[in-house]
Amino acid sequence: MADMTYRDALRTALIEELDRDDNVFVIGEDIGRYQGTFRVTQGLFEKYGERRIVDTPITEPAFTGMAIGAAMAGLRPVVEMMTMSFSILAMDQIINHAAKIHYMTGGQATVPLVVRGPGGAAKQLSAQHSHSVEGWYAHVPGLKVVAPSTAVDAYGMLKTAIRDDNPVVFTENPMLYGVKGDVPVGTDFSVEFGKAQILREGKDVSLVAYSRMTQECLAAAELLDEQGVSAEVVDVRSLLPLDMETIGKSIAKTNRAMVCYEDWRNGGFGAEIAARIGEECFDDLDAPVGRVGGLNVPMPYARNLEIECIPKPEDVVAAVQNMG
Repeated sequence: MADMTYRDALRTALIEELDRDDNVFVIGEDIGRYQGTFRVTQGLFEKYGERRIVDTPITEPAFTGMAIGAAMAGLRPVVEMMTMSFSILAMDQIINHAAKIHYMTGGQATVPLVVRGPGGAAKQLSAQHSHSVEGWYAHVPGLKVVAPSTAVDAYGMLKTAIRDDNPVVFTENPMLYGVKGDVPVGTDFSVEFGKAQILREGKDVSLVAYSRMTQECLAAAELLDEQGVSAEVVDVRSLLPLDMETIGKSIAKTNRAMVCYEDWRNGGFGAEIAARIGEECFDDLDAPVGRVGGLNVPMPYARNLEIECIPKPEDVVAAVQNMG
């Protein structure tokens, strides 16, 4: 085991997969000589060269389309988006092509593609760089969508994503890059998609979250504990496929559910989770399903306003207190 940051765990997973399989390559903007905007690809260009760490112009539709073609031809591309907000420019390629080619060819073609990068707000990146787009992609059949919240899951899920024969959207909240944890490097460790996990046991309420909000819910659980409320934290981590069995078992124990997500509250993926809980866990609920989400406004640049738009542990605590 090695104690490393979320960022280093991603880089280590990339190195191990590049070494394991010559068909793996990384492609995107400023990932080579510049070493990536968030330094996930630091040192990879020097190690693997320009044929496997491919710097591109600022043209998301073009390099995503190139990666899809390469995947269909037998390679395993990892597309780094400078920010997942920019993947919006490549939505036609991702949704109309990557997600549908296997189905539309009757299974004759596969697209083993990973689209990864920072998704969500960082610090003062303003409205066009702060989107949480995972809910949009989790709406699309043919894609897999994951959002790990810990360093070990970043490592294990990226390895799983690269080895998967389906297109995977892999979102990394930029505020998680510095989070540390124990990672079993140099092993064949991987994390299966479609499996949620319980990160904290509790008996009074289930806090259901993914990505950065899982860490915020862990902090909220500490605050609630001081008030005599025992909160269980369910880390969804895989949005598509979604593990309702683990979520349901938690709610059967606590009888209350609070779904927490950074995305805009209106129509975010947390709304889908809340709806599924209402449908599948109704008899176990002693109160309506609660939701804590981002404010329905473009992300401000001003730091004091940005903070108000992003859910905080105190917001989760207040929502739990108002559940009744």
